[in-house]
Amino acid sequence: MRQLLLLGRPDCHLCEVFEAALLAHPDAGQYRIEHACVDDRGEWRMRYGRRIPVLLDEAGEVLGEGVFDPAVLTPGNGG
Repeated sequence: MRQLLLLGRPDCHLCEVFEAALLAHPDAGQYRIEHACVDDRGEWRMRYGRRIPVLLDEAGEVLGEGVFDPAVLTPGNGG
């Protein structure tokens, strides 16, 4: 099972909408989705602090940000 990391902040409406769309994706069950606050690490805060929510793959590559795009979980598109 592949792992994804969703960076956001507590009480972030955009993060909640992104997560709901991600979990509603038909292939979401093929992924273990972890959550983290973007402010937990200085590197994350500097790199992604104004871009949340941000979805990262196992290698730390950005799969999506802002609004969830279902294509990111489509095989051949990084998903």
